[in-house]
Amino acid sequence: MKNIKLGLKENWKQFSLLVLVNAFVGGMVGLERSILPEIAEKEFGIAATSAILSFIVVFGVVKAISNYYAGALANRFGRKNLLVLGWIFAIPIPFILIYAENWNWIIAANVLLGINQGLAWSSTVVMKIDLVGEKQRGFAMGLNEFAGYFAVAVVAFLTGWVASEYGIRPYPFYLGIGLMILGLLFSIFLIKDTRHHVAKEEGSSDMLRLKNIFWDTTWKDKNLGSVSQAGLINNLNDGMAWGLFPILLSGKGFNLEEIGIVTALYPAVWGIGQLFTGRMADIFSKKDMLFIGMLLQAIVLIILVWAESMTHFVILSFLLGWGTAMVYPTFLATIADSTHPQDRAKSIGVFRLWRDLGYAIGAILTGVIADLVSIEAAIMLIGILTLISAGIIFLRMGYNDNKAIKLLKMKK
Repeated sequence: MKNIKLGLKENWKQFSLLVLVNAFVGGMVGLERSILPEIAEKEFGIAATSAILSFIVVFGVVKAISNYYAGALANRFGRKNLLVLGWIFAIPIPFILIYAENWNWIIAANVLLGINQGLAWSSTVVMKIDLVGEKQRGFAMGLNEFAGYFAVAVVAFLTGWVASEYGIRPYPFYLGIGLMILGLLFSIFLIKDTRHHVAKEEGSSDMLRLKNIFWDTTWKDKNLGSVSQAGLINNLNDGMAWGLFPILLSGKGFNLEEIGIVTALYPAVWGIGQLFTGRMADIFSKKDMLFIGMLLQAIVLIILVWAESMTHFVILSFLLGWGTAMVYPTFLATIADSTHPQDRAKSIGVFRLWRDLGYAIGAILTGVIADLVSIEAAIMLIGILTLISAGIIFLRMGYNDNKAIKLLKMKK
């Protein structure tokens, strides 16, 4: 225990390995990002938007539940064990996508993908927070989420390009086999558990324990509750973008390569932007970062309804990615700042439960509205909900820097 030190510099080797592993985790999502709706329509004859988006509903629900249990079990079973288990669930995914004979196979693959993402991504988040301590949480989360979502973008672009050159299946999914093998081997042989770092920080922490971690994180605590609702709405609009953007662009006459560019640009800016916004979250007000980021997303989504040209979609995808980049590392840094080290993993799990339920809610809501009214109406509704979420942050969230949160909890 005496040799354990907290900090990014002090733990850069393990931290760098975790960043790389999370890139592999994100790449598994990128496999589906640009071409799955195309597979649904061309290979399985599924036309209804709500039916196509069913894979996102399943993914979102399963990932949300897995997030919760990853947080609840992290202290008991160890972060590394959960990370390895997450990769074990990933082993069949690329093979199912390659050999799927009907849409039920795709649904089954997304059950496994949801478990993989919930366990593996949650573990890398918590382990990085364990390693860096209090000073650089925003930057640490920026690096983590950058790696994951930049990988989503790169693999989404590559699968779109491979599909346009060589066909929708099987070649795009060969990438997934490589990602799965690398992720599993790195997690087993190179990653070390961080439980001793938690114990080290616990000895110096003056944060009070939460009375009811689930309800405090869900809504009761003004800061934690504000973050949880914003996380849900953020992923609600991401679920919409994931499912509807390829369909919207296809309907406007864009080809697979153009769809791949637009659908990759949004997570690419989201990912790369977090290299900057994560550090900003350590310097500037977290409340301001969250409010401005959600407000920007809302404005972009409302304007998107009238977009027509490739230029329009490129600019709006860039701005949507930047708005998401502002909030994503700030969410996790705020949760970490607001909780005791022994409560942190479970609180992050509760936040990620609500955040990733947004995928399912967004897919169901936008799928039904797109079928009954129009895709544009679905996008407009999501934009309005995102605007309301920004308002909740502005009105409800108070103390948002680490020192102020500690003083508030001491008063309680």
